[in-house]
Amino acid sequence: MGCGGTLFYPLLITLSVALITYNIIISANAPLKQGFPGRSSSSDDSIDPVIELPRGGGFRIRTDAKKTRLFHTAVTASDSVYNTWQCRVMYYWFKKVKASAGPGSEMGGFTRILHSGKPDQYMDEIPTFVAQPLPAGMDQGYVVLNRPGAFVQWLQQADIKEDYILMSEPDHIIVKPIPNLAKDELVGAAFPFFYIEPKKYEKVLRKYYSEERGPVTNIDPIGNSPVIVGKDALKRIAPTWMNVSLAMKKDPEADKAFGWVLEMYAYAVSSALHGVSNTLHKDFMIQPPWDTEVGDKYIIHYTYGCDFDMKGKLTHGKIGEWRFDKRSYDRSPPPRNLTMPPPGVSPSVVTLVSMINEATANIPNWGS
Repeated sequence: MGCGGTLFYPLLITLSVALITYNIIISANAPLKQGFPGRSSSSDDSIDPVIELPRGGGFRIRTDAKKTRLFHTAVTASDSVYNTWQCRVMYYWFKKVKASAGPGSEMGGFTRILHSGKPDQYMDEIPTFVAQPLPAGMDQGYVVLNRPGAFVQWLQQADIKEDYILMSEPDHIIVKPIPNLAKDELVGAAFPFFYIEPKKYEKVLRKYYSEERGPVTNIDPIGNSPVIVGKDALKRIAPTWMNVSLAMKKDPEADKAFGWVLEMYAYAVSSALHGVSNTLHKDFMIQPPWDTEVGDKYIIHYTYGCDFDMKGKLTHGKIGEWRFDKRSYDRSPPPRNLTMPPPGVSPSVVTLVSMINEATANIPNWGS
């Protein structure tokens, strides 16, 4: 079955119960099936019940029709103040950069996938799809565990015109027009993360990616974001991603090994299970303050705190005399006109704060 080991069977039983509970709750609003259109609802022994993948390999996508290269940008978010202000800034820059790109741009539409289960006050400002969250307590405080299921619902229920999807995050700012970096529907484009190390955790990953499927190096060192992938491919990957994420979270060994990047490992595994590889693009994004220049990058990812003294020197983990850290604004959005960094601070940080200031200055009712 590709997920051997005595530890896995009790996990499978627990997971099955969890998924049944999840589907019952979702069906109160819109039915959510683990399979996609075309999949028989009858029992099929050729289907792996955990990863939703036909035994024996990946899948083939029909190529009889000419496909366009437009991609749809999608970002998952909760309705927290913290996620919301980041989404508003992100969408401001998405619109501005797309408008500057001209008629040949491959940037298509945008959707915030809101996994709070109900609309919020920004539905008219940001194109939004409302997804149902996991049942209370199932995420065990790991909120991003809602992401895979939210994508499953969106992909099944939304009318997505584009043939490719860019999975992004609230704390991404698009700096310049992004081309479709994916080679084709089965070869996506992704940013490589140094801390995603499949070889290091081979023993754990073999529970989900068996030796019969190939070397563990088939699992790319990526998360789900930023990734550009074919829409049809993602429709196949997403249910597996959801199931593997839940299984890993319930597996003490996997949960301990992967910690806060567990859902990233789950996506990398699921992509490999479905035969979707990724071209790794280090220039996809930068992460200040460690990346000091914007250069030719497409996205600024402001996941790390930026702390400097007044001489422009990075203080390395110590709260600086000048700082910008998104976590400082978890209960209220940052004010307009943030203080700019002192002289000597790296250009990437200066650009980040300048872009946030421009967005907040132009977004209506900021901070209200």
